[in-house]
Amino acid sequence: MDISRPLSRRGGRTFAFWFAVLVVVTLDQAVKAAVRARLAVGEVAPLLPGVLRLEHVENTGAAFSMGEGAGVLFVLVALAVLVACVLLVWREELPLPLAAAVGCVAGGGVGNAVDRVLFGSVTDFFATTFVSFPVFNVADVFVTCGIALALVGYCLWDARRTREEALAHEACDGRS
Repeated sequence: MDISRPLSRRGGRTFAFWFAVLVVVTLDQAVKAAVRARLAVGEVAPLLPGVLRLEHVENTGAAFSMGEGAGVLFVLVALAVLVACVLLVWREELPLPLAAAVGCVAGGGVGNAVDRVLFGSVTDFFATTFVSFPVFNVADVFVTCGIALALVGYCLWDARRTREEALAHEACDGRS
């Protein structure tokens, strides 16, 4: 393998996707391990006064504690999402930032699935203090931000692709 040769487009977006997955899972698991090591379940510690506190919660449900006790189902859903994300990145000619955003979604799902497999629950710890909102974790942040960025990125990419196709069609019509 010649490392001086630039990555192909597919290789570049595949790298961006897997790099994002790796970063998200690593960061998520490191922060969760620190929370489990330093805070007992139910213990609270200030983080950003008036905005955010740490509150160690073990969640056996899904987002907002829905679906308590359905851990195996959630692991299977996370695996299905990972496969869907891999196929999307592999089959579509996504721009690198969009592939990375999809990787953030997949990485967040994998991060929470790792918790479910290893501990039977997901470690949540970020609690807002200025508004009532369920406790969440790093993986949840990346899933949410990744979805938002992917939606915006896809809309921009699709609009650009449509515009380029229209210009190409006009150019072909002008030649006939």
